[in-house]
Amino acid sequence: MQAKKRYLILLSAGACLVLLFYLGGVQLPAASRSRHDRSRNGYRPDQPWPHFSDPLHPFVPWDQTETEEYNLHISPRQKRDVNTSVYKGKRCRMDSCFDFSLCQKNGFKVYVYPQQKGEKISESYQNILSTIEGSRFYTSDPGQACLFVLSLDTLDRDQLSPQYVHNLKTKVQNLPLWNDGRNHLIFNLYSGTWPDYTEDLGFDIGQAMLAKASISTENFRPHFDVSIPLFSKEHPRTGGERGYLKYNSIPPFRKYMLVFKGKRYLTGIGSDTRNALYHVHNAEDVVLLTTCKHGKDWQKHKDARCDKDNAEYDKYDYKEMLHNSTFCLVPRGRRLGSFRYLEALQAACVPVMLSNGWELPFSEIIDWNTAAVIGDERLLLQIPTTVRSIHQDKILSLRQQTQFLWEAYFSSVEKIVLTTLEIIQDRVLEHGSRSSLMWNSHPGGLFALPQYSGYLGDFPFYYATLGIKPYPKFTAVIHAVSPLVSQSQPILKLLAAVAKSQYCAQIIVLWNCDKPLPAKHRWPATTVPVIVIEGENKVMSSRFLPYETIVTDAVLSLDEDTVLSTTEVDFAFTVWQSFPERIVGYPARSHFWDSNKERWGYTSKWTNDYSMVLTGAAIYHRYDTVHTSDCPLITSTFSFSTVRLFTSI
Repeated sequence: MQAKKRYLILLSAGACLVLLFYLGGVQLPAASRSRHDRSRNGYRPDQPWPHFSDPLHPFVPWDQTETEEYNLHISPRQKRDVNTSVYKGKRCRMDSCFDFSLCQKNGFKVYVYPQQKGEKISESYQNILSTIEGSRFYTSDPGQACLFVLSLDTLDRDQLSPQYVHNLKTKVQNLPLWNDGRNHLIFNLYSGTWPDYTEDLGFDIGQAMLAKASISTENFRPHFDVSIPLFSKEHPRTGGERGYLKYNSIPPFRKYMLVFKGKRYLTGIGSDTRNALYHVHNAEDVVLLTTCKHGKDWQKHKDARCDKDNAEYDKYDYKEMLHNSTFCLVPRGRRLGSFRYLEALQAACVPVMLSNGWELPFSEIIDWNTAAVIGDERLLLQIPTTVRSIHQDKILSLRQQTQFLWEAYFSSVEKIVLTTLEIIQDRVLEHGSRSSLMWNSHPGGLFALPQYSGYLGDFPFYYATLGIKPYPKFTAVIHAVSPLVSQSQPILKLLAAVAKSQYCAQIIVLWNCDKPLPAKHRWPATTVPVIVIEGENKVMSSRFLPYETIVTDAVLSLDEDTVLSTTEVDFAFTVWQSFPERIVGYPARSHFWDSNKERWGYTSKWTNDYSMVLTGAAIYHRYDTVHTSDCPLITSTFSFSTVRLFTSI
């Protein structure tokens, strides 16, 4: 009896297997390969939501059903194959696809290929290359380079775009230093084209790193690629406008709670979320406006809501909405990224993200939970309730962080590019990399150089966070350029007044005069050490060099003809102790961006606002003496000429 049962079970199982093989349902090797491919494509089982990149029944316009383009529409499996062919280095990480030995001798240096004659290049890509060539990382010698950047324009890889560069595959492969993309960085803003907008760049990137906008978490290679924001061709190369937050209103609510104004895609990828926004729009404090009026053939495909939506859309001014809303919705477009993201950051309008699967810009270093609300496209109807439940203290914190991030990393092409390079440098020089606190708090990773110290307590920006105070004395550095011929000269009176300060630890006289050093008896007797250093190059900026004799945190920088009393010196230092990350001083100026000369300038005209203090009579942290050797000194100021607190760029 038992043998008969076993026989029947075995016969049934065999019949099932035959049926499955006949129908093509069992493909064990393919299934195994599929799991392998998902791992290669960046699939992570710990993601809170799965990524549904393909709708079950995509709508196709009637006039495309018989076209060659539609017949060539690729299936999900074919799409994965395309991605696999493009990203052959899917498993690339720094330890497997980057040659660290190129960086050991000369440090982190970046080489830009010479521009080839006759090759067109967009203004945006030229801005990127100009930023690199003007940075401290640049080298014109490929033999010294650690990282290589193409002069071929790779920003726009949409085949329908006039900026699309043809035959890029052959051109890249013929580069003498290409080496399958190893130690190369490729910048890209747009990839793929209608109807799928895949992340195909149209050429094999090999082992190169990508600095890419709208990159998906599926294709993003952690700690290898860099996700950058999508920015327009009008985005300034350098300088850039400050954030629009002029003051903090308490409570931090504006006219609108949540706003959006943009295109509505009637069909295709990216249309689902924007097509559903009307369900949430209430025309009062939640104003979500879309228009069908874009593209050449929009009238052919318009639906019953288009006319009403278009009329409502024209009633509102976008900038007025942007500047008067607490939250700004940032739904995905055709691609995952959107211009709305940077617009919201600058306007201090807290971004509410609706773009499932988007690797947010600079996600490796920025904690976006402190500046944005990360939503889910499938939970659109819950968004208004969610943002209304956020406490006003949290809203104020989110808004302040949007301004910091905008000004620190996103306000210009220069900052976007330099942030990208600094991230890669931190990977290469891992022992000197920045902490999360450096990246996510004032003044930001571009101005907190880890080469200065590995201890956060040595940086003035983090004293309050760490609960420590600066050393309670200062070192005075007097810049001398005139010969000492009389005992009544201003420099001697200044030296005596500074030496009497109860906070003075020592005085350094930087002798940049062409005449020989005065004899020791020519200097007045003081109760603090006076150290005279003869300048080597006799330039004014030598006062900012990090002299080993400076042992205090505070440095009082003085011109030889400055007139200050001991009381004024003491007062300045006591104020600086409360603001050790700022410059505290007396001669105030206002800075401005000169668009004609494309450089910063400053003026001494009397105004109600000042943004900088000259270093002829100013106290700053000694960290700034190291900082100025690599890049311009940009910090906050306290000017006694107006007795007001200002924040500079």
